[in-house]
Amino acid sequence: MSDGQESARKVDRGRERPGCPVSRAADGTWQVHDYEAAREVLRGPGTVQAGLGIETVEKLPPRVRRPVLYRDGPEHREHRRQTARFFTPRRVDEHYRELMVRIADEQVAKVRAAAPGAVPLSDLAFELAIGVVSEVIGLRYGRPGVRRRLERFFPAEFGEPGLTSARGLYWLVRQNVNWLRVHLADVRPAIRAHRRHPHDDLISHLLDEGCSDAEILGECLTFAAAGMVTTREFICLAAWHLFTDDALLARYRAADEAGRLAVLEELLRLEPVVARLRRRATTALELRTPRGPAAVRAGEYVELFLDDANTDPGAVGADPLLVRPDREPVFGPGRSGLTFGDGPHRCPGAHIAVLESDIFLSRLTALDGVRMAAPPRVAFRDAIGGYEIRGLTVAVR
Repeated sequence: MSDGQESARKVDRGRERPGCPVSRAADGTWQVHDYEAAREVLRGPGTVQAGLGIETVEKLPPRVRRPVLYRDGPEHREHRRQTARFFTPRRVDEHYRELMVRIADEQVAKVRAAAPGAVPLSDLAFELAIGVVSEVIGLRYGRPGVRRRLERFFPAEFGEPGLTSARGLYWLVRQNVNWLRVHLADVRPAIRAHRRHPHDDLISHLLDEGCSDAEILGECLTFAAAGMVTTREFICLAAWHLFTDDALLARYRAADEAGRLAVLEELLRLEPVVARLRRRATTALELRTPRGPAAVRAGEYVELFLDDANTDPGAVGADPLLVRPDREPVFGPGRSGLTFGDGPHRCPGAHIAVLESDIFLSRLTALDGVRMAAPPRVAFRDAIGGYEIRGLTVAVR
């Protein structure tokens, strides 16, 4: 519940929507809750990426090229232009849809085989996301156990690596060991295979650009976080909504693919997996707000609250906290609002994530007698305002 409005949200981030669309935190960071102002920051020049672990990336030697997520300007735009072909809807249909269907069928078969027992949905969703993103990147030559390696690399609780405490040393060693595991078991075998036989995928493109093994590892892990982990969380969130709302589930089951995608995109608008993005101003900015312009100076940080922006009544219309798949997408860049970002850093795999979620969920919810056997628990990653859904199990009677 927020501001006295009825809310369909499952994830309670523990704060009310502020009355001021743009404000300043105690540390001087500008906080943006208004849709238009947030979109203006993401689309316009004058800011660069901040947050999302950029502090760790900035410690890399200058000779190491940063993953595309952490670059801005002409170099970033050129990289996105050259790799856009891997993410077009036509490419997804022709190259990845059949794979999505096969992996989804394999995961749904596990639910049938376990009957009447229950299966953790997060495990099924992660297997799906790993399989699909691995194909897009080119990570198809690794050793068994990739899910376990990625779970160790992206643990439920992160610690701050450092050299001044036992805890810091533990996380420093753990982080480097996990990097090495993924490199040796997954990335290095893929690089060797691509050098012998080039493919039409991201790793071959990076090799053609002259990237080192370390640079390719960084790109692969960035895509793993953006394409595997977030998709897993969204599938669990969407299933939670569907299994606890009979009308929504009936609508989803009866709809064609376009109608089902509209349902999922509306859930993404309402509950973005990553709810906060940070940018650093490189020039003076003026944010337009209903209360007049807000002046941001060069060097100051701007934090965008996507969960608030996506429920801005001025952008999304009436009942912004309810699930309304028939909303007219007048607010752009699509029905999911700013969930996938906007501008130069808009997530290139947005269509892949929503489509694979639908291919899996449409098959799961079609099972006769399927139900949510146990409700989930929710944890949060405060740095990005993200949620993690664990413990949700599904079963068939």
